Amino acid sequence: WQCVITRTFLCPKCNNRPNVQGNIGDKVRIVCSNCGQKGFVVFYKEEPITKKTGNTIEIKNLTKYYGKYRGVEDISFSVGHGEIFGLIGPNGSGKTTTIRTCLGLMSKTSGDIKIYGLDSHKHSVQLRQRMGYLPGDFGLLPNIKVKKYLKFLLSLSDIKSTKKMEELASRLDLDIKRKTNELSKGNKQKVGIIQALMADQDLLILDEPTTGLDPLIQQEFYKILREEKENGKTVFMSSHILAEVEAVCDRVAIINEGELRIVEEINVLQEKTGKVLEVEFRDQVNVEEFKLPGVGDIKEDDGIVIIVIHEHLDSVIKAVSNHKIRNMTLSTYSLEELFLKYYGKKESVEGGAS
Repeated sequence: WQCVITRTFLCPKCNNRPNVQGNIGDKVRIVCSNCGQKGFVVFYKEEPITKKTGNTIEIKNLTKYYGKYRGVEDISFSVGHGEIFGLIGPNGSGKTTTIRTCLGLMSKTSGDIKIYGLDSHKHSVQLRQRMGYLPGDFGLLPNIKVKKYLKFLLSLSDIKSTKKMEELASRLDLDIKRKTNELSKGNKQKVGIIQALMADQDLLILDEPTTGLDPLIQQEFYKILREEKENGKTVFMSSHILAEVEAVCDRVAIINEGELRIVEEINVLQEKTGKVLEVEFRDQVNVEEFKLPGVGDIKEDDGIVIIVIHEHLDSVIKAVSNHKIRNMTLSTYSLEELFLKYYGKKESVEGGAS
């Protein structure tokens, strides 16, 4: 005989957490008592989740099709323990599909996803109980005080202390005494951020977290994320805001049309774009003398020589300094220019899908 097990499962529609009884290996039909959502739950054997110094999330050859329409195809990358990793791309590029398949909220067509070494689909409920999640379409129950709503969510994680919840609300300038139907779009997003972070989980998965936030609150949110990282948390977030990933992310994956274009550290991406040296000379010069090793492109525009330099910057500066200079500026390609390059055409994954 087998001992009957009681486990809590998360309804993907309304986030209700009903208790279900069964034995290891059972597939039990369930109907959510809150919203009526129907489905099946499988009682897999639970395996311990341990923190590792390597990768928290490992995605290999993930493919998801909606019928004949492609969501994502053959994407592979990993999120290291204790890093802030950004998945960036235009709307419809496959960011949310990737996140929802990671969480087990959506079935995958093929591929493998492991979180803390566990299969993200077989152990999806066990894993979601140990992570904070902000969906891109975060919604609230109507006509309920925010504080009561957040305390209810905390109780589902068996947490009684509201200290972190209240600290986050203060820092994000959210009045938790108000009712949910009285909140603006930005304030609703603040509730979403708080509910994802307040249970102090080891892994935070955030889908477009700054949508609707004003610039000052965005900056405070970035500061909070950096603090979470300092405390050993892993953050996996999606965004289409270039300045956002530059401000907080350690590494970034660029995705477009369901395909991974590149995975790389932010500072390495900036280096790949090269430097741009703009020089206005006092005398006539022959631009051919600046075609040195490491120079990618040279052009003249209204009397200004523009030199794109990928390496050996010092040798180019020396060559330029042989002439009389009226004005000179040195800049780096913006991330926007780099990302538009990958948005606009299919490139190979130069940084390796790591």
